[in-house]
Parts: sequence; structure tokens; C-alpha cells
Amino acid sequence: MDLIEITEKHNMTREAAAKLLHQIADALERHNDVEFMRNGMKVTFNVPDRVEVEVEMEVEDGESSLEIELKW
Repeated sequence: MDLIEITEKHNMTREAAAKLLHQIADALERHNDVEFMRNGMKVTFNVPDRVEVEVEMEVEDGESSLEIELKW
């Protein structure tokens, strides 16, 4: 199967970022999949009951980042 990769960066408020994370978390909790619509293309990820979760935090030169990765 060909690689499908969707990468987006947005500058948003902390509250808007929290809302986006809530939407993804709610989809994971209520359903077995997560859907994304980008550029008229709908991508659905079927998520199994168990996933590998990696949380990475970095602070460098006054800039901080938090990455949350789910793998299955």
C-alpha cells in the first residue's frame, strides 16, 4: 500500500488546541475509528482496542514542544 501522509501546522489559541485534542480523544473513546477531512479527501483510521502511546516533551532555546504519538 502507498504511504499516505497528512501534515498540517496551525497557529491557534491554547483553548482551540485543547478543543482539537478533545475531538480526537472523543472519537477514539466512542468509536473504533478517527476520521479526518483534508482537501476534499476523507481519511479514516480504524483504531484497535490497544495502541502504543509515546509522549515526548522538549525544551530547547526557550521553545517548548509536546508530541503525542499513537501507533498500532
